[in-house]
Amino acid sequence: MLLILLVACTAPPSGTKPLKTEHVVIVVIDGVRWSETWGATPGLIPNMSANLIQKGHFLPKFYNYGYTYTNSGHTAITTGVNQPIDNYGDELPANPSIFQYFLKQTGKPATAAWIVSSKDKLHILANTQRPDWKDEFLPSVNAGVNGPGTGYRMDSLTLVEAKRILTTHKPNLMLINFMEPDGFAHAGNWENYLRGIARDDRYVMELWDFLSTDEAFKKKTTLLVTTDHGRHLDGIDGGWAEHGDNCPGCQQVFLLALGPDFGRGEVVAEYSLIDLPLTVARLLKIEMDSLVVVPRIDTTVVALAPDTTLAASQQDSVQVLPPQDSIRLEIKMDTTVLKGRVIKELFK
Repeated sequence: MLLILLVACTAPPSGTKPLKTEHVVIVVIDGVRWSETWGATPGLIPNMSANLIQKGHFLPKFYNYGYTYTNSGHTAITTGVNQPIDNYGDELPANPSIFQYFLKQTGKPATAAWIVSSKDKLHILANTQRPDWKDEFLPSVNAGVNGPGTGYRMDSLTLVEAKRILTTHKPNLMLINFMEPDGFAHAGNWENYLRGIARDDRYVMELWDFLSTDEAFKKKTTLLVTTDHGRHLDGIDGGWAEHGDNCPGCQQVFLLALGPDFGRGEVVAEYSLIDLPLTVARLLKIEMDSLVVVPRIDTTVVALAPDTTLAASQQDSVQVLPPQDSIRLEIKMDTTVLKGRVIKELFK
Protein backbone atom coordinates (compact mmCIF):
# COMPACT_ATOMS: atom_id res chain seq x y z
CA MET A 1 0.00 0.00 0.00
CA LEU A 2 1.58 3.25 -1.14
CA LEU A 3 0.38 6.61 0.08
CA ILE A 4 1.51 10.05 -0.95
CA LEU A 5 1.46 11.72 2.44
CA LEU A 6 -0.09 15.13 2.73
CA VAL A 7 -0.45 16.93 6.03
CA ALA A 8 -3.80 17.97 7.42
CA CYS A 9 -3.54 21.49 8.75
CA THR A 10 -4.32 21.62 12.47
CA ALA A 11 -2.51 24.81 13.35
CA PRO A 12 -4.61 27.60 14.87
CA PRO A 13 -5.43 30.54 12.63
CA SER A 14 -2.93 33.37 12.66
CA GLY A 15 -3.57 36.00 15.27
CA THR A 16 -5.06 33.60 17.84
CA LYS A 17 -3.74 33.26 21.37
CA PRO A 18 -1.08 30.62 22.06
CA LEU A 19 -2.64 27.41 23.28
CA LYS A 20 -2.22 26.52 26.95
CA THR A 21 -3.10 22.82 26.69
CA GLU A 22 -0.23 20.43 27.36
CA HIS A 23 -2.28 17.36 28.26
CA VAL A 24 -5.43 15.87 26.70
CA VAL A 25 -7.59 13.20 28.34
CA ILE A 26 -10.39 11.61 26.30
CA VAL A 27 -13.05 9.72 28.28
CA VAL A 28 -15.36 7.37 26.39
CA ILE A 29 -18.41 6.21 28.35
CA ASP A 30 -19.15 3.16 26.26
CA GLY A 31 -22.56 2.73 24.64
CA VAL A 32 -24.87 5.11 26.50
CA ARG A 33 -28.18 6.14 24.99
CA TRP A 34 -29.23 9.79 24.80
CA SER A 35 -32.58 9.09 26.48
CA GLU A 36 -30.89 7.86 29.68
CA THR A 37 -28.23 10.59 29.75
CA TRP A 38 -28.53 14.04 28.20
CA GLY A 39 -32.15 13.48 27.26
CA ALA A 40 -33.18 13.26 30.93
CA THR A 41 -30.99 15.67 32.86
CA PRO A 42 -29.91 15.90 35.58
CA GLY A 43 -31.17 12.36 36.08
CA LEU A 44 -28.29 9.91 36.18
CA ILE A 45 -25.59 12.42 35.17
CA PRO A 46 -25.88 15.36 37.60
CA ASN A 47 -22.13 15.92 37.75
CA MET A 48 -21.74 16.34 34.02
CA SER A 49 -25.06 18.01 33.24
CA ALA A 50 -25.25 20.41 36.20
CA ASN A 51 -21.64 20.99 37.19
CA LEU A 52 -19.09 20.27 34.47
CA ILE A 53 -21.27 21.69 31.71
CA GLN A 54 -20.88 25.09 33.37
CA LYS A 55 -17.10 24.90 32.96
CA GLY A 56 -16.87 24.16 29.25
CA HIS A 57 -18.64 23.52 25.97
CA PHE A 58 -21.37 20.98 25.29
CA LEU A 59 -22.17 19.66 21.81
CA PRO A 60 -25.63 18.06 21.60
CA LYS A 61 -25.43 17.71 17.80
CA PHE A 62 -22.61 15.20 17.91
CA TYR A 63 -22.89 11.90 16.05
CA ASN A 64 -21.35 8.61 15.07
CA TYR A 65 -22.03 8.58 11.33
CA GLY A 66 -19.94 5.48 10.78
CA TYR A 67 -20.22 2.00 12.25
CA THR A 68 -21.93 2.03 15.62
CA TYR A 69 -19.91 -0.68 17.37
CA THR A 70 -17.29 -0.34 20.09
CA ASN A 71 -14.13 -0.94 18.06
CA SER A 72 -15.33 1.09 15.08
CA GLY A 73 -16.45 3.98 17.25
CA HIS A 74 -13.16 4.09 19.14
CA THR A 75 -11.26 3.83 15.86
CA ALA A 76 -13.12 6.91 14.59
CA ILE A 77 -12.21 8.74 17.82
CA THR A 78 -8.51 7.89 17.55
CA THR A 79 -7.84 7.88 13.78
CA GLY A 80 -10.48 10.22 12.35
CA VAL A 81 -11.71 7.53 9.94
CA ASN A 82 -15.01 5.64 9.90
CA GLN A 83 -14.13 2.07 9.00
CA PRO A 84 -15.72 -1.36 9.37
CA ILE A 85 -13.58 -3.32 11.80
CA ASP A 86 -13.83 -6.60 13.64
CA ASN A 87 -15.51 -5.96 17.00
CA TYR A 88 -13.77 -8.75 18.93
CA GLY A 89 -10.27 -7.32 19.05
CA ASP A 90 -8.80 -9.32 16.16
CA GLU A 91 -8.28 -6.47 13.67
CA LEU A 92 -6.15 -3.34 13.85
CA PRO A 93 -7.32 0.05 12.58
CA ALA A 94 -6.36 0.79 8.99
CA ASN A 95 -4.71 4.11 9.87
CA PRO A 96 -2.32 5.38 12.53
CA SER A 97 -3.83 6.92 15.64
CA ILE A 98 -3.41 10.30 17.21
CA PHE A 99 -1.19 8.55 19.78
CA GLN A 100 1.26 7.44 17.10
CA TYR A 101 1.30 10.85 15.43
CA PHE A 102 2.01 12.46 18.79
CA LEU A 103 4.84 10.13 19.75
CA LYS A 104 6.49 10.36 16.33
CA GLN A 105 6.38 14.14 16.07
CA THR A 106 7.39 14.88 19.65
CA GLY A 107 9.98 12.14 20.09
CA LYS A 108 8.56 11.36 23.52
CA PRO A 109 8.58 7.85 25.06
CA ALA A 110 5.63 5.48 24.97
CA THR A 111 4.70 6.48 28.52
CA ALA A 112 3.71 9.96 27.25
CA ALA A 113 0.61 8.48 25.57
CA TRP A 114 -1.75 5.90 27.10
CA ILE A 115 -4.84 3.82 26.34
CA VAL A 116 -6.50 2.84 29.63
CA SER A 117 -9.53 0.68 28.99
CA SER A 118 -12.05 -1.37 30.93
CA LYS A 119 -12.47 -3.44 27.76
CA ASP A 120 -9.48 -5.66 27.10
CA LYS A 121 -10.08 -5.72 23.34
CA LEU A 122 -9.29 -2.02 22.89
CA HIS A 123 -5.56 -2.71 22.90
CA ILE A 124 -6.03 -2.58 19.11
CA LEU A 125 -6.15 1.23 19.27
CA ALA A 126 -2.42 1.34 19.90
CA ASN A 127 -1.39 0.01 16.48
CA THR A 128 -2.37 0.04 12.79
CA GLN A 129 -2.37 -2.18 9.71
CA ARG A 130 -0.73 0.50 7.58
CA PRO A 131 2.73 -0.82 6.66
CA ASP A 132 4.55 2.50 7.04
CA TRP A 133 3.24 2.87 10.61
CA LYS A 134 2.66 -0.69 11.85
CA ASP A 135 4.50 -1.47 15.11
CA GLU A 136 5.98 2.03 15.18
CA PHE A 137 5.52 4.78 17.79
CA LEU A 138 3.18 2.67 19.89
CA PRO A 139 1.58 4.16 23.01
CA SER A 140 1.39 2.36 26.34
CA VAL A 141 -1.67 0.21 27.00
CA ASN A 142 -3.47 -0.77 30.20
CA ALA A 143 -6.55 -2.76 29.16
CA GLY A 144 -8.89 -5.25 30.76
CA VAL A 145 -8.10 -7.30 33.83
CA ASN A 146 -4.54 -7.91 32.70
CA GLY A 147 -4.28 -7.23 28.97
CA PRO A 148 -5.89 -8.68 25.83
CA GLY A 149 -7.97 -11.79 26.37
CA THR A 150 -8.16 -11.42 30.16
CA GLY A 151 -11.69 -10.05 30.32
CA TYR A 152 -13.33 -6.74 31.10
CA ARG A 153 -12.72 -5.00 34.42
CA MET A 154 -14.97 -2.74 36.45
CA ASP A 155 -14.81 0.97 35.69
CA SER A 156 -13.88 1.83 39.27
CA LEU A 157 -10.63 -0.11 38.80
CA THR A 158 -10.00 1.58 35.46
CA LEU A 159 -10.30 4.96 37.17
CA VAL A 160 -7.78 3.84 39.79
CA GLU A 161 -5.37 2.75 37.05
CA ALA A 162 -5.86 5.98 35.09
CA LYS A 163 -5.09 8.13 38.13
CA ARG A 164 -2.08 5.98 39.00
CA ILE A 165 -0.70 6.35 35.47
CA LEU A 166 -1.39 10.09 35.43
CA THR A 167 0.42 10.50 38.73
CA THR A 168 3.36 8.29 37.81
CA HIS A 169 3.98 9.15 34.14
CA LYS A 170 2.21 12.51 33.65
CA PRO A 171 1.29 11.62 30.04
CA ASN A 172 0.37 14.25 27.48
CA LEU A 173 -2.34 12.11 25.89
CA MET A 174 -4.66 9.51 27.37
CA LEU A 175 -7.85 7.75 26.31
CA ILE A 176 -9.98 6.15 29.04
CA ASN A 177 -12.72 3.65 28.21
CA PHE A 178 -15.46 3.06 30.79
CA MET A 179 -17.46 0.00 29.74
CA GLU A 180 -20.11 -0.72 32.38
CA PRO A 181 -23.20 0.78 30.70
CA ASP A 182 -22.54 -1.09 27.46
CA GLY A 183 -21.58 -4.33 29.18
CA PHE A 184 -24.66 -4.48 31.40
CA ALA A 185 -26.95 -3.43 28.55
CA HIS A 186 -25.76 -6.36 26.43
CA ALA A 187 -26.47 -8.60 29.42
CA GLY A 188 -30.04 -7.29 29.48
CA ASN A 189 -29.58 -5.84 32.96
CA TRP A 190 -31.47 -2.54 32.91
CA GLU A 191 -30.77 -1.65 36.55
CA ASN A 192 -27.02 -2.13 36.22
CA TYR A 193 -27.00 -0.32 32.87
CA LEU A 194 -28.45 2.72 34.65
CA ARG A 195 -26.13 2.23 37.62
CA GLY A 196 -23.16 2.13 35.26
CA ILE A 197 -24.16 5.48 33.77
CA ALA A 198 -24.48 7.04 37.22
CA ARG A 199 -21.14 5.63 38.35
CA ASP A 200 -19.32 6.84 35.26
CA ASP A 201 -20.79 10.30 35.78
CA ARG A 202 -19.18 10.32 39.23
CA TYR A 203 -15.90 8.97 37.86
CA VAL A 204 -15.72 11.76 35.27
CA MET A 205 -16.25 14.31 38.05
CA GLU A 206 -13.57 12.67 40.18
CA LEU A 207 -11.18 12.67 37.25
CA TRP A 208 -11.79 16.36 36.53
CA ASP A 209 -11.27 17.23 40.22
CA PHE A 210 -7.94 15.42 40.06
CA LEU A 211 -6.85 17.15 36.84
CA SER A 212 -7.92 20.53 38.19
CA THR A 213 -5.93 20.29 41.41
CA ASP A 214 -2.83 18.23 40.60
CA GLU A 215 0.15 20.53 39.98
CA ALA A 216 1.20 18.66 36.85
CA PHE A 217 -2.20 19.09 35.14
CA LYS A 218 -4.17 22.01 36.49
CA LYS A 219 -4.83 24.88 34.08
CA LYS A 220 -3.08 23.03 31.24
CA THR A 221 -5.26 19.95 30.66
CA THR A 222 -8.19 19.47 28.30
CA LEU A 223 -10.86 16.86 29.10
CA LEU A 224 -13.08 15.50 26.31
CA VAL A 225 -16.00 13.27 27.35
CA THR A 226 -18.01 11.37 24.74
CA THR A 227 -19.39 7.95 23.83
CA ASP A 228 -18.51 5.65 20.94
CA HIS A 229 -22.12 4.88 19.98
CA GLY A 230 -25.64 5.06 21.33
CA ARG A 231 -28.20 2.27 21.48
CA HIS A 232 -31.27 1.22 19.52
CA LEU A 233 -34.42 3.18 20.14
CA ASP A 234 -37.23 1.25 21.81
CA GLY A 235 -38.85 -1.12 19.35
CA ILE A 236 -35.81 -1.38 17.07
CA ASP A 237 -33.92 -4.69 16.92
CA GLY A 238 -33.67 -5.41 20.63
CA GLY A 239 -34.05 -1.83 21.83
CA TRP A 240 -31.77 -0.51 24.57
CA ALA A 241 -29.91 -3.80 24.98
CA GLU A 242 -28.33 -3.65 21.52
CA HIS A 243 -26.83 -1.29 18.94
CA GLY A 244 -25.10 -1.39 15.58
CA ASP A 245 -27.17 0.25 12.86
CA ASN A 246 -27.82 3.79 11.66
CA CYS A 247 -30.96 4.41 13.66
CA PRO A 248 -31.02 7.78 15.46
CA GLY A 249 -30.55 6.07 18.82
CA CYS A 250 -27.29 4.46 17.71
CA GLN A 251 -25.92 7.52 15.94
CA GLN A 252 -26.72 10.15 18.59
CA VAL A 253 -23.73 10.66 20.88
CA PHE A 254 -22.42 13.79 22.64
CA LEU A 255 -19.31 15.77 23.47
CA LEU A 256 -18.49 17.61 26.69
CA ALA A 257 -15.26 19.61 26.36
CA LEU A 258 -13.41 21.42 29.14
CA GLY A 259 -9.99 23.02 29.03
CA PRO A 260 -7.92 26.20 29.25
CA ASP A 261 -8.29 26.96 25.54
CA PHE A 262 -12.06 26.48 25.39
CA GLY A 263 -14.93 28.83 26.04
CA ARG A 264 -18.23 27.96 27.70
CA GLY A 265 -21.75 27.28 26.52
CA GLU A 266 -23.55 25.10 24.01
CA VAL A 267 -22.15 24.62 20.52
CA VAL A 268 -25.03 24.40 18.05
CA ALA A 269 -22.92 23.37 15.06
CA GLU A 270 -22.99 19.71 14.04
CA TYR A 271 -19.91 17.49 14.32
CA SER A 272 -19.09 13.80 14.59
CA LEU A 273 -16.58 11.42 16.16
CA ILE A 274 -14.10 11.74 13.29
CA ASP A 275 -13.63 15.42 14.19
CA LEU A 276 -12.06 14.62 17.57
CA PRO A 277 -8.55 13.57 16.41
CA LEU A 278 -7.94 16.76 14.42
CA THR A 279 -9.15 18.81 17.38
CA VAL A 280 -6.75 16.95 19.68
CA ALA A 281 -3.99 17.44 17.12
CA ARG A 282 -4.51 21.20 17.23
CA LEU A 283 -4.44 21.21 21.02
CA LEU A 284 -1.17 19.27 21.12
CA LYS A 285 0.35 21.17 18.18
CA ILE A 286 0.85 18.17 15.93
CA GLU A 287 -0.38 17.30 12.43
CA MET A 288 -2.09 14.32 10.82
CA ASP A 289 -1.79 12.95 7.29
CA SER A 290 -4.57 14.30 5.12
CA LEU A 291 -4.67 11.13 3.00
CA VAL A 292 -5.96 7.99 4.69
CA VAL A 293 -7.09 4.50 3.71
CA VAL A 294 -10.57 3.08 4.16
CA PRO A 295 -11.26 -0.67 3.98
CA ARG A 296 -13.84 -1.69 1.38
CA ILE A 297 -15.34 -5.14 0.82
CA ASP A 298 -14.79 -6.06 -2.82
CA THR A 299 -17.00 -8.76 -4.33
CA THR A 300 -15.46 -10.95 -7.04
CA VAL A 301 -17.41 -13.52 -9.06
CA VAL A 302 -15.38 -16.70 -9.53
CA ALA A 303 -16.37 -19.28 -12.17
CA LEU A 304 -16.12 -22.87 -10.93
CA ALA A 305 -15.33 -25.74 -13.30
CA PRO A 306 -17.80 -28.66 -13.55
CA ASP A 307 -16.98 -31.79 -11.57
CA THR A 308 -15.57 -33.84 -14.47
CA THR A 309 -14.47 -36.67 -12.15
CA LEU A 310 -18.04 -37.29 -11.06
CA ALA A 311 -19.21 -37.15 -14.65
CA ALA A 312 -16.67 -39.72 -15.80
CA SER A 313 -17.48 -42.11 -12.97
CA GLN A 314 -21.10 -42.16 -13.99
CA GLN A 315 -20.08 -42.92 -17.61
CA ASP A 316 -22.13 -40.12 -19.01
CA SER A 317 -25.25 -41.27 -17.18
CA VAL A 318 -25.27 -37.96 -15.31
CA GLN A 319 -25.63 -34.76 -17.24
CA VAL A 320 -22.77 -32.41 -16.50
CA LEU A 321 -24.14 -29.05 -15.42
CA PRO A 322 -22.63 -25.82 -16.74
CA PRO A 323 -20.11 -24.04 -14.53
CA GLN A 324 -21.57 -22.40 -11.44
CA ASP A 325 -20.43 -19.05 -10.05
CA SER A 326 -19.12 -18.44 -6.58
CA ILE A 327 -18.63 -15.20 -4.66
CA ARG A 328 -15.30 -14.30 -3.11
CA LEU A 329 -15.07 -11.37 -0.69
CA GLU A 330 -11.83 -9.46 -0.41
CA ILE A 331 -10.88 -6.40 1.61
CA LYS A 332 -9.50 -3.64 -0.58
CA MET A 333 -8.01 -0.40 0.70
CA ASP A 334 -9.24 2.79 -0.90
CA THR A 335 -7.26 6.00 -0.50
CA THR A 336 -9.31 9.02 0.45
CA VAL A 337 -9.00 12.43 2.06
CA LEU A 338 -9.27 12.71 5.84
CA LYS A 339 -12.76 14.09 6.32
CA GLY A 340 -12.54 15.19 9.95
CA ARG A 341 -12.50 18.86 10.94
CA VAL A 342 -11.16 20.83 13.87
CA ILE A 343 -14.10 21.76 16.11
CA LYS A 344 -13.32 25.45 15.88
CA GLU A 345 -16.26 26.60 17.99
CA LEU A 346 -14.61 25.09 21.06
CA PHE A 347 -11.74 27.52 21.03
CA LYS A 348 -11.92 30.95 22.65
